[in-house]
Amino acid sequence: MATVKVIEKNKVQVEFEISAELFSACENKAYQKNKGKLQVPGFRKGHAPKAVLEKYYGEGLFFEEAFEEAFPEAYMAAVKELDLFVVSRPENVDIVSAKAGEAMVVTAQVYVKPEVELCDYAAGVEVEYEEIALTDEAVENDVKAALEANARYEDVERAAAMGDRVIIDYSGTVDGVKFDGGTAEAQSLDLGSNMFIPGFEDGVVGMNVGETKDIEVTFPAEYHEASLAGKAAVFAVTVNAIKEKIVPEANDEFAQDVSEFDTFEEYKADLKEKLQKRNEEQNTMRLQSAIIEKIVSECKVEIPASMVETQIDQELNEMAYNLMYQGMTMEQYFQFTGQTEASLREMLKNSSERRVKTQLVLDAIKEKEAIKATEEDLNEVFGEFAEAQKKSIEDLKKELDADSMEYIENRAAFSALGRYLVSIAKVVAPAKAEEETKAE
Repeated sequence: MATVKVIEKNKVQVEFEISAELFSACENKAYQKNKGKLQVPGFRKGHAPKAVLEKYYGEGLFFEEAFEEAFPEAYMAAVKELDLFVVSRPENVDIVSAKAGEAMVVTAQVYVKPEVELCDYAAGVEVEYEEIALTDEAVENDVKAALEANARYEDVERAAAMGDRVIIDYSGTVDGVKFDGGTAEAQSLDLGSNMFIPGFEDGVVGMNVGETKDIEVTFPAEYHEASLAGKAAVFAVTVNAIKEKIVPEANDEFAQDVSEFDTFEEYKADLKEKLQKRNEEQNTMRLQSAIIEKIVSECKVEIPASMVETQIDQELNEMAYNLMYQGMTMEQYFQFTGQTEASLREMLKNSSERRVKTQLVLDAIKEKEAIKATEEDLNEVFGEFAEAQKKSIEDLKKELDADSMEYIENRAAFSALGRYLVSIAKVVAPAKAEEETKAE
């Protein structure tokens, strides 16, 4: 049986048991995993019985590994039994009692979801808001972006210029000595992307295919690798290929290549219609965000540092995932930007804290108002996921596991919550400068 005791605000101590059966099974698992690595005189390696190994090496031979195996299962069962909303990893783990053949008693301290002191949001918070209309310039920019997205790269026999894509080999040295991460082969680089340290891309401009050149650069003073920060470096660069970016023309042929339309005008009209719908959705999101920001600023909650750190972890993981699809690792990102993980975590701290507080406040309102997703909300989210995965909604539903389904239901519920908050808010137009001047 598990029990819980409050240690301080938002922090509790959980006491629970690891059954003798579970711990024994985990010890046997540790024995099976390690017996082949242990030798006892008189036995072939891997054939000594568990009791013999424990007598030869010590009674606690498999204890630590067995405990690490058994702890998570027993701990999660206790959290579920006590219905705790845990927001941190367990710490200060202590074994209260551990007798052979009996259940082991363990304690662990964790932070739990903090209580939110809600403001009087139901009275209707007042926010200034003005819709942003879709402009012809925005449509033209989207057309340009579509053309750019369908650009192709063709090999050229001329010197490299900004806007070109070059394939290069390079090897960097500082004081004549190569450094980690400073060498690569067949590296693709878009000149003008500013992906490399300042001066590198400018140095490639003007080079020809087959040419090798030493490019002198200086690492930023705040570079993530302290041994390179502020140091002068020389990169020996060889250009293997130069590719010119060819952007297609805005004509009927382009429309036929990228869409179901026969003319560019039809393609552009469809694009404008989609942009208008997206603009309306963005206006709705902007209004909801303004209302939520106002409500959150007026609510009070003490956020455990562990929640903020967990949020930062999630954002870094998402960043690493997105970089992977761009063919880049976090290590390369740090190298190119001069940042470190520590500096990036510090930079993300305030925004992560705001996100955590926002989530806590919205959760509290959703629970208090018993907000539920409608069938329309669910179908809208299902549709988004199905479209992203290029599947039918029916096929998507068949593949969803319990966790994915819960995520979709929560997301749909927050759509319903957003509508509710808009419905009770007092939305006013922003005061114009002239009106403010007259009032003065």
